[in-house]
Amino acid sequence: MALVLEYIDRMHKFMDKYGDSRTNPWFLMSSPLPTLILCLSYVYLVKVLGPRFMENRKPYNLKNILIVYNFSQVLFSTWLFYEIGISGWFTGRYNYQCQPVDYSNHPQTMRMVHACWWYYFSKFTEFFDTIFFVLAKKYDHVSTLHVIHHGVMPMSVWFGVKFTPGGHSTFFGLLNTFVHIVMYTYYMLSAMGPSVRKYLWWKKYLTGLQMLQFIGIMVHAFQLLFIDCDYPRAFVWWIGMHAVMFFFLFKDFYNQSYGNRRSKQKVAAGANGKAAHATELATQAPYRNGSLKSGLLNGTLRARTVLPAGN
Repeated sequence: MALVLEYIDRMHKFMDKYGDSRTNPWFLMSSPLPTLILCLSYVYLVKVLGPRFMENRKPYNLKNILIVYNFSQVLFSTWLFYEIGISGWFTGRYNYQCQPVDYSNHPQTMRMVHACWWYYFSKFTEFFDTIFFVLAKKYDHVSTLHVIHHGVMPMSVWFGVKFTPGGHSTFFGLLNTFVHIVMYTYYMLSAMGPSVRKYLWWKKYLTGLQMLQFIGIMVHAFQLLFIDCDYPRAFVWWIGMHAVMFFFLFKDFYNQSYGNRRSKQKVAAGANGKAAHATELATQAPYRNGSLKSGLLNGTLRARTVLPAGN
Protein backbone atom coordinates (compact mmCIF):
# COMPACT_ATOMS: atom_id res chain seq x y z
CA MET A 1 0.00 0.00 0.00
CA ALA A 2 2.86 2.35 0.84
CA LEU A 3 4.36 1.74 -2.62
CA VAL A 4 1.05 2.61 -4.28
CA LEU A 5 0.76 5.86 -2.30
CA GLU A 6 4.36 6.72 -3.14
CA TYR A 7 3.69 6.10 -6.83
CA ILE A 8 0.58 8.32 -6.73
CA ASP A 9 2.56 11.06 -4.98
CA ARG A 10 5.30 10.91 -7.64
CA MET A 11 2.70 11.01 -10.36
CA HIS A 12 1.11 14.14 -8.87
CA LYS A 13 4.52 15.82 -8.66
CA PHE A 14 5.16 14.96 -12.30
CA MET A 15 1.75 16.36 -13.30
CA ASP A 16 2.35 19.57 -11.36
CA LYS A 17 5.79 20.02 -12.88
CA TYR A 18 5.01 19.31 -16.53
CA GLY A 19 1.27 19.91 -16.71
CA ASP A 20 -0.24 23.17 -17.93
CA SER A 21 -0.61 25.52 -14.96
CA ARG A 22 -3.63 27.17 -16.58
CA THR A 23 -5.75 23.99 -16.58
CA ASN A 24 -4.33 22.32 -13.46
CA PRO A 25 -6.87 23.92 -11.03
CA TRP A 26 -9.85 23.10 -13.26
CA PHE A 27 -12.40 20.40 -12.48
CA LEU A 28 -10.99 16.83 -12.92
CA MET A 29 -7.64 18.13 -14.24
CA SER A 30 -5.27 17.84 -11.26
CA SER A 31 -5.00 14.03 -11.52
CA PRO A 32 -5.86 11.39 -14.14
CA LEU A 33 -7.32 9.05 -11.50
CA PRO A 34 -10.87 10.52 -11.38
CA THR A 35 -11.13 10.30 -15.18
CA LEU A 36 -9.77 6.75 -15.17
CA ILE A 37 -12.26 5.72 -12.45
CA LEU A 38 -15.15 7.27 -14.39
CA CYS A 39 -14.11 5.44 -17.58
CA LEU A 40 -13.82 2.08 -15.83
CA SER A 41 -17.13 2.68 -14.04
CA TYR A 42 -18.76 3.37 -17.39
CA VAL A 43 -17.53 0.06 -18.81
CA TYR A 44 -18.74 -1.84 -15.74
CA LEU A 45 -22.10 -0.07 -15.83
CA VAL A 46 -22.92 -0.78 -19.49
CA LYS A 47 -21.43 -4.28 -19.70
CA VAL A 48 -22.28 -5.76 -16.28
CA LEU A 49 -24.41 -3.72 -13.90
CA GLY A 50 -26.83 -2.29 -16.48
CA PRO A 51 -27.73 -5.59 -18.19
CA ARG A 52 -28.10 -7.22 -14.77
CA PHE A 53 -30.46 -4.43 -13.68
CA MET A 54 -32.54 -4.80 -16.87
CA GLU A 55 -32.57 -8.61 -16.83
CA ASN A 56 -36.15 -8.97 -15.53
CA ARG A 57 -37.44 -5.60 -16.67
CA LYS A 58 -39.12 -4.50 -19.88
CA PRO A 59 -37.26 -2.05 -22.13
CA TYR A 60 -37.92 1.57 -21.24
CA ASN A 61 -39.69 3.78 -23.76
CA LEU A 62 -37.14 6.57 -24.18
CA LYS A 63 -38.41 8.19 -27.38
CA ASN A 64 -38.94 11.73 -26.02
CA ILE A 65 -35.83 11.58 -23.84
CA LEU A 66 -33.72 10.49 -26.83
CA ILE A 67 -35.04 13.28 -29.03
CA VAL A 68 -34.21 15.90 -26.39
CA TYR A 69 -30.83 14.33 -25.59
CA ASN A 70 -29.70 14.06 -29.20
CA PHE A 71 -30.90 17.58 -29.99
CA SER A 72 -28.88 18.83 -26.99
CA GLN A 73 -25.83 16.99 -28.29
CA VAL A 74 -26.27 18.58 -31.72
CA LEU A 75 -26.31 22.03 -30.08
CA PHE A 76 -23.34 21.19 -27.83
CA SER A 77 -21.29 19.81 -30.75
CA THR A 78 -22.16 22.83 -32.91
CA TRP A 79 -21.02 25.20 -30.18
CA LEU A 80 -17.76 23.27 -29.68
CA PHE A 81 -17.10 23.22 -33.43
CA TYR A 82 -17.61 26.97 -33.55
CA GLU A 83 -15.44 27.65 -30.49
CA ILE A 84 -12.53 25.49 -31.69
CA GLY A 85 -12.76 27.08 -35.13
CA ILE A 86 -13.16 30.70 -34.06
CA SER A 87 -10.36 30.36 -31.50
CA GLY A 88 -7.82 29.33 -34.10
CA TRP A 89 -8.57 27.24 -37.19
CA PHE A 90 -11.03 29.66 -38.84
CA THR A 91 -9.11 32.85 -38.04
CA GLY A 92 -5.80 32.40 -39.83
CA ARG A 93 -3.96 32.26 -36.48
CA TYR A 94 -3.53 28.50 -36.77
CA ASN A 95 -1.29 26.81 -39.33
CA TYR A 96 -2.65 23.51 -40.71
CA GLN A 97 0.88 22.23 -41.34
CA CYS A 98 2.39 23.01 -37.94
CA GLN A 99 0.76 24.70 -34.97
CA PRO A 100 2.76 24.84 -31.70
CA VAL A 101 0.94 25.20 -28.39
CA ASP A 102 0.55 28.76 -27.15
CA TYR A 103 1.00 28.74 -23.35
CA SER A 104 0.22 32.44 -22.91
CA ASN A 105 -2.86 33.99 -21.31
CA HIS A 106 -3.90 35.85 -24.43
CA PRO A 107 -7.73 36.08 -24.54
CA GLN A 108 -7.95 34.25 -27.89
CA THR A 109 -5.59 31.57 -26.62
CA MET A 110 -7.57 31.12 -23.40
CA ARG A 111 -10.75 30.78 -25.42
CA MET A 112 -9.18 27.78 -27.15
CA VAL A 113 -8.00 26.35 -23.83
CA HIS A 114 -11.54 26.58 -22.45
CA ALA A 115 -12.89 24.96 -25.63
CA CYS A 116 -10.45 22.07 -25.09
CA TRP A 117 -11.75 21.51 -21.56
CA TRP A 118 -15.38 21.59 -22.69
CA TYR A 119 -14.51 19.12 -25.46
CA TYR A 120 -13.04 16.85 -22.78
CA PHE A 121 -16.25 17.22 -20.73
CA SER A 122 -18.37 16.33 -23.79
CA LYS A 123 -16.78 12.87 -23.79
CA PHE A 124 -18.58 12.17 -20.50
CA THR A 125 -21.96 13.32 -21.79
CA GLU A 126 -21.57 10.79 -24.61
CA PHE A 127 -21.69 7.98 -22.02
CA PHE A 128 -25.46 8.42 -22.13
CA ASP A 129 -25.48 7.01 -25.68
CA THR A 130 -24.67 3.59 -24.25
CA ILE A 131 -26.72 3.97 -21.06
CA PHE A 132 -29.84 4.59 -23.15
CA PHE A 133 -29.07 1.52 -25.28
CA VAL A 134 -28.91 -0.59 -22.12
CA LEU A 135 -32.16 0.85 -20.71
CA ALA A 136 -33.86 0.09 -24.04
CA LYS A 137 -32.28 -3.42 -23.98
CA LYS A 138 -30.63 -2.82 -27.37
CA TYR A 139 -27.60 -4.84 -26.39
CA ASP A 140 -26.58 -5.42 -30.01
CA HIS A 141 -25.79 -1.68 -30.14
CA VAL A 142 -23.42 -2.01 -27.17
CA SER A 143 -20.67 -3.43 -29.35
CA THR A 144 -16.99 -3.73 -28.50
CA LEU A 145 -16.29 -0.84 -30.88
CA HIS A 146 -18.89 1.34 -29.18
CA VAL A 147 -17.66 0.67 -25.63
CA ILE A 148 -13.96 1.03 -26.51
CA HIS A 149 -14.60 4.27 -28.39
CA HIS A 150 -16.58 5.90 -25.57
CA GLY A 151 -14.52 4.38 -22.76
CA VAL A 152 -11.12 5.46 -24.09
CA MET A 153 -11.87 8.98 -25.33
CA PRO A 154 -12.16 10.86 -21.97
CA MET A 155 -8.82 9.49 -20.80
CA SER A 156 -7.21 10.25 -24.15
CA VAL A 157 -8.47 13.84 -24.25
CA TRP A 158 -7.53 14.41 -20.59
CA PHE A 159 -3.82 14.16 -21.45
CA GLY A 160 -4.24 16.71 -24.21
CA VAL A 161 -5.97 19.23 -21.94
CA LYS A 162 -3.44 18.58 -19.17
CA PHE A 163 -0.27 19.05 -21.23
CA THR A 164 -1.10 20.56 -24.63
CA PRO A 165 -4.40 22.50 -24.52
CA GLY A 166 -4.49 24.16 -27.92
CA GLY A 167 -2.21 23.92 -30.90
CA HIS A 168 -1.93 21.17 -33.46
CA SER A 169 -3.97 18.52 -31.65
CA THR A 170 -7.14 20.61 -31.59
CA PHE A 171 -7.67 19.76 -35.27
CA PHE A 172 -8.82 16.38 -33.93
CA GLY A 173 -11.56 18.12 -31.96
CA LEU A 174 -12.54 20.30 -34.92
CA LEU A 175 -13.19 17.29 -37.17
CA ASN A 176 -14.72 15.21 -34.41
CA THR A 177 -17.28 17.83 -33.37
CA PHE A 178 -18.32 18.32 -37.00
CA VAL A 179 -18.89 14.57 -37.38
CA HIS A 180 -20.86 14.57 -34.13
CA ILE A 181 -23.17 17.29 -35.44
CA VAL A 182 -24.10 14.97 -38.32
CA MET A 183 -24.15 11.85 -36.13
CA TYR A 184 -26.44 13.21 -33.41
CA THR A 185 -28.72 14.70 -36.05
CA TYR A 186 -29.07 11.19 -37.46
CA TYR A 187 -29.76 9.76 -33.99
CA MET A 188 -32.36 12.46 -33.28
CA LEU A 189 -34.21 11.78 -36.52
CA SER A 190 -34.01 8.02 -35.94
CA ALA A 191 -35.57 8.45 -32.48
CA MET A 192 -38.62 10.16 -34.04
CA GLY A 193 -39.92 6.83 -35.27
CA PRO A 194 -40.67 4.89 -38.48
CA SER A 195 -42.25 7.88 -40.26
CA VAL A 196 -38.85 9.61 -40.30
CA ARG A 197 -36.60 6.57 -40.16
CA LYS A 198 -37.44 5.59 -43.75
CA TYR A 199 -35.54 8.66 -44.93
CA LEU A 200 -32.35 7.67 -43.09
CA TRP A 201 -30.91 5.61 -45.92
CA TRP A 202 -27.55 7.35 -45.48
CA LYS A 203 -26.50 5.54 -42.29
CA LYS A 204 -23.59 3.72 -43.96
CA TYR A 205 -22.32 7.02 -45.34
CA LEU A 206 -22.21 8.34 -41.78
CA THR A 207 -19.86 5.49 -40.88
CA GLY A 208 -17.84 6.36 -43.97
CA LEU A 209 -17.65 9.96 -42.79
CA GLN A 210 -16.32 8.78 -39.43
CA MET A 211 -13.63 6.74 -41.16
CA LEU A 212 -12.72 9.70 -43.38
CA GLN A 213 -12.38 11.78 -40.20
CA PHE A 214 -9.75 9.41 -38.82
CA ILE A 215 -7.82 9.45 -42.10
CA GLY A 216 -7.74 13.25 -41.91
CA ILE A 217 -6.53 13.14 -38.31
CA MET A 218 -3.82 10.59 -39.20
CA VAL A 219 -2.48 12.69 -42.09
CA HIS A 220 -2.62 15.90 -40.07
CA ALA A 221 -0.82 14.37 -37.08
CA PHE A 222 1.81 12.21 -38.80
CA GLN A 223 2.97 14.99 -41.13
CA LEU A 224 4.84 16.41 -38.12
CA LEU A 225 7.12 13.37 -38.20
CA PHE A 226 8.58 14.67 -41.47
CA ILE A 227 8.90 18.39 -40.76
CA ASP A 228 10.47 20.53 -38.06
CA CYS A 229 7.70 21.68 -35.73
CA ASP A 230 7.77 22.79 -32.10
CA TYR A 231 5.11 20.33 -31.00
CA PRO A 232 5.66 17.29 -28.70
CA ARG A 233 6.38 14.16 -30.74
CA ALA A 234 4.80 12.04 -28.03
CA PHE A 235 1.43 13.65 -28.72
CA VAL A 236 1.90 13.24 -32.46
CA TRP A 237 2.12 9.48 -31.91
CA TRP A 238 -0.62 9.55 -29.26
CA ILE A 239 -3.15 11.24 -31.54
CA GLY A 240 -2.05 9.50 -34.74
CA MET A 241 -2.18 5.99 -33.28
CA HIS A 242 -5.59 6.66 -31.75
CA ALA A 243 -6.79 7.61 -35.22
CA VAL A 244 -5.25 4.43 -36.69
CA MET A 245 -6.89 2.25 -34.03
CA PHE A 246 -10.32 3.81 -34.45
CA PHE A 247 -10.08 3.74 -38.25
CA PHE A 248 -9.59 -0.02 -38.30
CA LEU A 249 -12.26 -0.60 -35.64
CA PHE A 250 -14.76 1.42 -37.66
CA LYS A 251 -13.64 -0.26 -40.88
CA ASP A 252 -14.27 -3.67 -39.33
CA PHE A 253 -17.71 -2.48 -38.20
CA TYR A 254 -18.44 -1.16 -41.71
CA ASN A 255 -17.41 -4.44 -43.32
CA GLN A 256 -19.50 -6.50 -40.90
CA SER A 257 -22.56 -4.25 -41.16
CA TYR A 258 -22.58 -3.47 -44.88
CA GLY A 259 -20.07 -5.78 -46.57
CA ASN A 260 -21.76 -8.94 -45.25
CA ARG A 261 -25.18 -7.52 -46.07
CA ARG A 262 -24.08 -6.97 -49.69
CA SER A 263 -22.71 -10.53 -49.83
CA LYS A 264 -25.98 -11.92 -48.44
CA GLN A 265 -27.93 -9.94 -51.02
CA LYS A 266 -25.77 -11.42 -53.80
CA VAL A 267 -26.26 -14.94 -52.40
CA ALA A 268 -30.00 -14.35 -52.12
CA ALA A 269 -30.13 -12.97 -55.66
CA GLY A 270 -28.21 -16.00 -56.92
CA ALA A 271 -30.53 -18.38 -55.07
CA ASN A 272 -33.57 -16.60 -56.49
CA GLY A 273 -32.08 -16.81 -59.95
CA LYS A 274 -31.49 -20.56 -59.59
CA ALA A 275 -35.01 -21.05 -58.27
CA ALA A 276 -36.46 -19.11 -61.20
CA HIS A 277 -34.37 -21.16 -63.62
CA ALA A 278 -35.53 -24.40 -62.00
CA THR A 279 -39.16 -23.29 -62.24
CA GLU A 280 -38.67 -22.42 -65.90
CA LEU A 281 -37.19 -25.85 -66.58
CA ALA A 282 -40.04 -27.55 -64.74
CA THR A 283 -42.57 -25.58 -66.77
CA GLN A 284 -40.86 -26.44 -70.04
CA ALA A 285 -40.38 -30.12 -69.20
CA PRO A 286 -43.72 -31.37 -70.63
CA TYR A 287 -42.85 -29.80 -73.97
CA ARG A 288 -39.52 -31.58 -74.35
CA ASN A 289 -38.74 -34.39 -76.77
CA GLY A 290 -42.06 -33.86 -78.52
CA SER A 291 -44.03 -35.31 -75.60
CA LEU A 292 -46.66 -32.59 -75.74
CA LYS A 293 -47.45 -30.71 -78.93
CA SER A 294 -50.54 -28.58 -79.50
CA GLY A 295 -52.55 -30.65 -77.03
CA LEU A 296 -51.57 -33.98 -78.63
CA LEU A 297 -49.74 -36.71 -76.76
CA ASN A 298 -48.41 -39.41 -79.13
CA GLY A 299 -51.17 -38.55 -81.54
CA THR A 300 -53.89 -38.78 -78.90
CA LEU A 301 -55.93 -35.76 -77.88
CA ARG A 302 -55.72 -35.21 -74.12
CA ALA A 303 -58.48 -33.16 -72.57
CA ARG A 304 -57.03 -33.17 -69.05
CA THR A 305 -54.96 -30.12 -68.19
CA VAL A 306 -51.50 -30.91 -66.80
CA LEU A 307 -50.97 -29.04 -63.47
CA PRO A 308 -47.82 -28.67 -61.40
CA ALA A 309 -47.37 -31.35 -58.77
CA GLY A 310 -49.16 -30.65 -55.53
CA ASN A 311 -52.02 -28.61 -57.06
